[in-house]
Amino acid sequence: MKSLTDPSQALAAGLSKIRTAFHVPDGFPPNVMASAEAAAKRVPNRHVDRTAVPFVTLDPASSTDLDQAFSIEASGSDLLLQYAIADVAWFVEDGDAVDLEAWTRGETLYLPDGKAGLYPPVLAEAAASLLPDGPRPAVIFTVRVAEDGAVKLNGAERAIIQSRAKLAYDRVQASDVPAGFAELARRIAANEDRRGASRVDPPEQEVERLADGSFQLSFRPLLQSEKDNAALSLAANMAIADAMLAHKTGLFRVMAEPDGFKVQRLRNAAQALGLSWPAATSLHDYQRTLDPTNKQQAALMLEIRHASSGASYQPYEEGVVPWHEAMAATYAHSTAPLRRLADRYVVRCTLAIANGQPVPQAVSDAFTRLPKAMGRADGRARQVNHAAIDLAEAVMLKGHEGEMFNAVVTDIVDQGVRVQLADMPVVANVKASGLRQGDSLKLKLVSADPDQRSIVFEPA
Repeated sequence: MKSLTDPSQALAAGLSKIRTAFHVPDGFPPNVMASAEAAAKRVPNRHVDRTAVPFVTLDPASSTDLDQAFSIEASGSDLLLQYAIADVAWFVEDGDAVDLEAWTRGETLYLPDGKAGLYPPVLAEAAASLLPDGPRPAVIFTVRVAEDGAVKLNGAERAIIQSRAKLAYDRVQASDVPAGFAELARRIAANEDRRGASRVDPPEQEVERLADGSFQLSFRPLLQSEKDNAALSLAANMAIADAMLAHKTGLFRVMAEPDGFKVQRLRNAAQALGLSWPAATSLHDYQRTLDPTNKQQAALMLEIRHASSGASYQPYEEGVVPWHEAMAATYAHSTAPLRRLADRYVVRCTLAIANGQPVPQAVSDAFTRLPKAMGRADGRARQVNHAAIDLAEAVMLKGHEGEMFNAVVTDIVDQGVRVQLADMPVVANVKASGLRQGDSLKLKLVSADPDQRSIVFEPA
């Protein structure tokens, strides 16, 4: 991690420009706030009492918009995951001011100096959030996880829950979480291996604001607690997707595998990086062996991410099996309704079919509109994230023009190569020829312009 020296407050000014350039919302209109404040006072009256169940949450320490709480118990050789999801639909009605505003946003946008929420804080960080400061309405999905990691949705109900603890990824201890947490994660991971799933988690380049108000730029691999917690969401999302598919309805997350040409490029990249990829080993199997703490392997993981055509949303279509190649499964998004618009409708759909009720027409209609709305929101979120990283890189390197930096080539791009600096978490494109993936080279910094969010290197 690298702290950013920013005496001129270029980062703060640059983040403000990013918000303007990408139309990041600043607060909520008065009518939306008024509607949210009224909704926050709604008293749940269609929920059973499940406050005796020992739920806990596990999130980043600073998070207050808590979508998920969980409890786990044994059922013979199976594990029963009680997964409580924030009941956003209890507070947001079709066509009200909060709903209409959410459709214009699509998802919560995260910047280093704050976020632009999908819903007003009075809901997302108070009344609807599964915080431990009081009972909250939720939708509980009961997911049965077999010894081999196979999952099945056993039921869904609206309930009042009481979280016992707000646990943090970087501080949680094994004694804090329900018994069976690590075993459930192990079963899900083992099942992924058997399916041939290729889901990998390369280190992410990110900008973080520290407690003292300063910033740092880093490549950060996921903590084990994050991976284990993600297994709970994966179990629920797969079980829910299967249930929707069986009832011939729903909205699914889909992704195609890289084509043969891209796979061959990845094999070339592995060879250039000095990695051994046996000819008989598929991309599915090989990438699950990669270690994000190894620089060469992490570089290849990032290239595998870039080779993907990207995930999208697809409503149910007769005769079509919606498939997520990285998961090697039918998959849906349902577990983050405070942060993603689509999840609210998947939760409503699943609640209906699990209780033998028809899917509300408003939900079915939304499934046809959501792919476009979520695609637009996902695209803006990626642009905002990349812009923040570009800004941080420029701020960190400002004043170092003319200095030399060691780097390694991670990919061949138009008019040059993509490189990663050896001693800083910086990725850049460089105009150069005659280089291969994995080559080391020395670069001179020509310019670093925070105002334009740009850095320029040239081979020394």
